[in-house]
Amino acid sequence: MKVTDGMKNIKKYFLLLSIFLLIVYVIPNFILDLQLISMFSSSLSNQGFIGEIREFMFKFRSILSVLFTLYTISIGVIIFIENKNPQKTITWLLVLFISPVIGFILYLFLGQNIRKRKMFKKEDNIRSKSLKDIAELQLSAVKEARIFSEVEHSLKKKMISLILNNSKSPVTINNRSKILTNGYAKFNEVKKDLRNAKHHIHIEYFIIKNDNIGNEIKDILIQKAKEGLEVKFIYDSVGSWRLGKAYINALKNVGVEVVGYLPVFLPGLSRELNYRNHRKIIVIDGKIGFTGGINIGDEYLGKDKKMGFWRDTHMKIEGEAVYELQNIFINDWYFCTKESLDDLKYFPKLEYYGEQLIQIASSGPDSEWESIMQSYFSLITYATERVWITTPYLIPDESMNVALRTAALSGIDVRIIIPDIADHIVAFWGSRSYVEDLLKAGVKVYCYQNGFVHAKTLLVDDIATSVGTANLDNRSFHINFEVNAFVYDEDIAKRLERDFETDFEYCEEMNYEEYKNRGVIQRIKESIGKLLSPIL
Repeated sequence: MKVTDGMKNIKKYFLLLSIFLLIVYVIPNFILDLQLISMFSSSLSNQGFIGEIREFMFKFRSILSVLFTLYTISIGVIIFIENKNPQKTITWLLVLFISPVIGFILYLFLGQNIRKRKMFKKEDNIRSKSLKDIAELQLSAVKEARIFSEVEHSLKKKMISLILNNSKSPVTINNRSKILTNGYAKFNEVKKDLRNAKHHIHIEYFIIKNDNIGNEIKDILIQKAKEGLEVKFIYDSVGSWRLGKAYINALKNVGVEVVGYLPVFLPGLSRELNYRNHRKIIVIDGKIGFTGGINIGDEYLGKDKKMGFWRDTHMKIEGEAVYELQNIFINDWYFCTKESLDDLKYFPKLEYYGEQLIQIASSGPDSEWESIMQSYFSLITYATERVWITTPYLIPDESMNVALRTAALSGIDVRIIIPDIADHIVAFWGSRSYVEDLLKAGVKVYCYQNGFVHAKTLLVDDIATSVGTANLDNRSFHINFEVNAFVYDEDIAKRLERDFETDFEYCEEMNYEEYKNRGVIQRIKESIGKLLSPIL
């Protein structure tokens, strides 16, 4: 359904009407309930007078019932118009049916998109104009076959064009990248490069913990700030709600600029609130960048007793692709502070690093297109030999579900690694609800047995890979702010292939015949997970 200005106004009016009706229904109804309880307990000596009052109240309550009906219709219209995803629409309507008042309050905080459009409608205007101009020139050149003549494979050309269009992200050539398997490899590389920073450090993370590794990073940032470097630090206010004032003040006291992304009331009770910044970005001197699945915390080093060994993947990039990571950080910094960092000092002249083709795709509420989801979809449908995926949450929308099953039915080697233990119980059972249909179509699903797998990686044929922050679920593809690096390089593909091969050794492959005969209790858990996953 295409949303026109007229449709937006209709939704706005229905939203205001629903809020008004909620107020005029709930408060008088609550008062009536109190009055009726009081009257039933009154002495019989006043029964005649009480009877007249009760009759009046019951008549007034009938008026409230009409208002309640109008209220229910109003929020039903809002939910129906607002959501393009049928499953999500049905879920919200069911929540509304079960509890209209509580359901609507939840929808105001978790479901509706009117606040999103108002909040983020101007964000695209502050993106780097130079990078957008480069993307437009590249797109024109690709269409006219005047660029990337060396890119002989059609998959690469199609993906380059797609991300140029949907993310306005230019493809970069002068790059050198490195896959960092697990937390120790990532943090060793990060600490080394942070200590060697010369000009500035920009950090943006969903989760930062006040623990051993979190304090190691903090101490390095404090030292670099004392040396006179510019250090800017963005943390998500919900993901990092336990970070603590002492940690933040220690940074601020030495000149580190620290901001929380979209603060909310009672973040500890709001972990699933919409529009969270799920990105993990470090930019050093505008030349070195990091992104991937690993947050900052001891659990990502396998030190959490419940989760055990933490299997994850990160990536270090040197070269032109860092410009786009920088651009994303600058955009997010402006959103948090309204401070423009439009300065060429953040985009220094680069030495020669190599010839890896890399594009950085970002997506979120400020994006016109769901670029990471579209890129995943396209890579799956373009594949000719294999599609290997690792994701902690396997909750595909219908288009992604069809793409995976169609690829498998077409003879493509489709394999997906998912966790065998849960960190979020709804997501865990929601993921399991999709397994049977995938297995039936020939998709090979593997449960990781050696701890918890949290990597977000994609390998297509031998030529295209993705490493980033996006899970294969509704929240990453449609709600959160995410960033993924798409790399068109055979050496990186082979490197990720080795990781996949190692991970398969620690996995148990799921069997279709066994899985379809699973118990009733598990099916109920899966159904509940599937029902709730679109809104949580």
